[in-house]
Amino acid sequence: MNRIKIAVLVSGGGTNLQALIDAQKNGKLHSGELALIVSNKPDAYALERAKRAGLEALAISRADCGGQEGFETSLMEALDSRRIGLIVLAGFMSILSARFTKHYENRIINIHPSLIPSFCGKGFYGLRVHEAALAYGVKVTGATVHYVNEIPDGGKIILQKAVYVQPGDTPEILQRRVMEQAEWLILPEAAELVSAKLLNDKESKT
Repeated sequence: MNRIKIAVLVSGGGTNLQALIDAQKNGKLHSGELALIVSNKPDAYALERAKRAGLEALAISRADCGGQEGFETSLMEALDSRRIGLIVLAGFMSILSARFTKHYENRIINIHPSLIPSFCGKGFYGLRVHEAALAYGVKVTGATVHYVNEIPDGGKIILQKAVYVQPGDTPEILQRRVMEQAEWLILPEAAELVSAKLLNDKESKT
């Protein structure tokens, strides 16, 4: 069976990567195949997760490439040489340029820990998102998977899942609940949906 080759871009521990690995193992992710894991942080634990799962893992840092343009060029070379069809940003802490996003138009998706358009855009990442949600006093938050364009968190929404805020929540507690109840569920689901669409588009052209 043909599958879309997937690259996952990560910067940290890789819990969302693990959700994708688990989804592939249990058959929920079957139209796409995890083929490459790339981190912009050489010490990211996500790379260890990748190796343990038998996946190719690469570290490409901005410092080693002489800045953002060199970093993106090296990343594009790694992706294109492996014929990657879908790029999944899973806790990837680097904003990608219009040059990069246009090269992979409608082939990059991202998971964001809020219900876009709330608490998103430049500067909203990690715990900052949950701190802002609690400071604002929202009763419902969640996670969103969306297509990536040159605007941070600006692409079309693919899937969302709501999570209730509980009395006494701290940003750390809320972050964990959003991951468990939303991110780890909808990211693999969206990866499968988009892979299936890309596969269908590919087959319809042949």
